[in-house]
Amino acid sequence: MAGRQPVVASPITVLSVDLGRTSTKTCISRDPDQVVLIPANVAHLTVEQVRRGGFESQSTDPLLDIWLEYQGRGFAIGQLAADFGANLGVGQSKVEDALVKVLACVGFFQLQGEIAVVLGLPYYSQEQFDREKELLNSLVRSPHIMNYRGEPVSVDIKHVWIMPEGFGSLIWSEAQDKKASSPDFPNLSVAVVDIGHQTTDFLMVDRFRFARGASKSEPFAMSQFYDQVATQIQGADSQSLSLIEAVHRPEGERFFRPRGATKPTNLDDILPSLRKSFARELSDRLVAWLPERVTDVIVSGGGGEFFWSELRPLLREARLKGHLAKPSRQANALGQYIYGEAQMMALITKSTATQP
Repeated sequence: MAGRQPVVASPITVLSVDLGRTSTKTCISRDPDQVVLIPANVAHLTVEQVRRGGFESQSTDPLLDIWLEYQGRGFAIGQLAADFGANLGVGQSKVEDALVKVLACVGFFQLQGEIAVVLGLPYYSQEQFDREKELLNSLVRSPHIMNYRGEPVSVDIKHVWIMPEGFGSLIWSEAQDKKASSPDFPNLSVAVVDIGHQTTDFLMVDRFRFARGASKSEPFAMSQFYDQVATQIQGADSQSLSLIEAVHRPEGERFFRPRGATKPTNLDDILPSLRKSFARELSDRLVAWLPERVTDVIVSGGGGEFFWSELRPLLREARLKGHLAKPSRQANALGQYIYGEAQMMALITKSTATQP
């Protein structure tokens, strides 16, 4: 998919990491088909525990078997971590385990040497964002040596850029091929509504200027919806990867069997009413926040796609132009990558200009 901006190869690989609470979305290009989704589970283990998987063939699906050794400690990530009993970490700061997730992405893409990393954080307040941004920057920007699935990896993260969650979706939406009827986002007042697992991010952007005073992240998102679903099923865990996957399957295929149950539950029997009531509260929160000057609303995230049919009529009624970022779950990571690509080229141009 071509973007409006020219694609110029950077001499340093740019790694985009969207620290989602359901899954980490990561990419090293602007190709939507190449975005990798790694379940967000992280298990802290001993080195001996993680090394026990070393006998397996390295040709097995790496997404099901991500483990690494770093600074004398062992970590399992994704489905393997879930198998060890690790949950999604709902309620924790995104900074927690962020470095492990970044290193898992480095290993997955087999990166070595100097790289740049782009990340996102929730925007609860300017103070908290600045504090977590500084902490995350200090953790990530450094040389790192690890063993990834038994193989030595040495990487030097030279540059780190951190933006509010949801901003990447605006960048990605703007970078798409334009038609005559396409919105000109750099000249509009745009609201970005990124409905994730742990937070819904409400961002106000005036002509691509991030409006700090009018933007915020709220801890009301898909995790609460999964909680409501789980309470309807005996023995269900709202952080179960299988339950979350079942919720997002097409109608007629939404069956989920919690551990210990003999028969699966048909989620089609419970989802419609829960979805309707949850969408109503989500809409109320959106309307209460929506700044007066907004003309266009970009909806993104896995929850954005899930509730798009409920949010779209609301936006029409308010005489607002609604846009669903596509692909919704990957849009943030893709936009972050484009941002990092542009920053790298700016650094190269500046360096070239200052050379005698």
